[in-house]
Amino acid sequence: MVNRKTAKWIRKTHRYLGIFLGIQFLMWTISGMYFSWTDIDEIHGDQFKKEEPKQESFNNLLGTNKLKKEQPIQTLELLEIAGKPYYWINETTLFNASTGDIKNGITRDEAKQVATRYMLSDLKISGIELIDEVGDHHEYRGRPLPAYEISYETPQNLKAYVAIENGAFQTVRHRDWRWFDFLWMTHTMDYQGRDNFNTLVLRGFSLLGLITVLSGFLLWYTSSPTIRKIIKKKRK
Repeated sequence: MVNRKTAKWIRKTHRYLGIFLGIQFLMWTISGMYFSWTDIDEIHGDQFKKEEPKQESFNNLLGTNKLKKEQPIQTLELLEIAGKPYYWINETTLFNASTGDIKNGITRDEAKQVATRYMLSDLKISGIELIDEVGDHHEYRGRPLPAYEISYETPQNLKAYVAIENGAFQTVRHRDWRWFDFLWMTHTMDYQGRDNFNTLVLRGFSLLGLITVLSGFLLWYTSSPTIRKIIKKKRK
């Protein structure tokens, strides 16, 4: 058995590590419980969107050789924006597929029509705002800018986002997603992008957590009457 001075040092180390790490351990537990009790599809906001957005069909589209393009085509996607067909070429330029005209972004009204195509019909729009930059913690981070942020009259503070450059519906955000995002940040301890599991902070806390658990086992071993009795018997 260790002497009294060493046992006291182990006990003190375990206690202070527990105090220092306790809040993070609590957040790991709370966030883990939240993740296990929530439906990820609801977090993504699928309950606010139509199951299958209406897909329009178009006739008499222009051939790409009639477009006033400056570079050869590498990628091409046919998009519908407010009921009209557009070619999204090389992920940089939007052409009207019927007239061949270049379209420099979409309007607010077109963004509303794009959102209406994807969102449930009974949702009422309360406002629309243009955003051209977002911070590291913004709910629309990491997606195409500029974009339109479309707000709805709901208790969940529901918002939909539509990219301006090609009119693509991007995502929805609501109260439960924001809670999930916050708790995910505390779980991964990546306070910037959320998804980096290799941060020094997370590594440091994980290592300290292991030391705390091991010191607890050691503390039990050094202070257990049963262990002391066993050791005394062996010495006899």
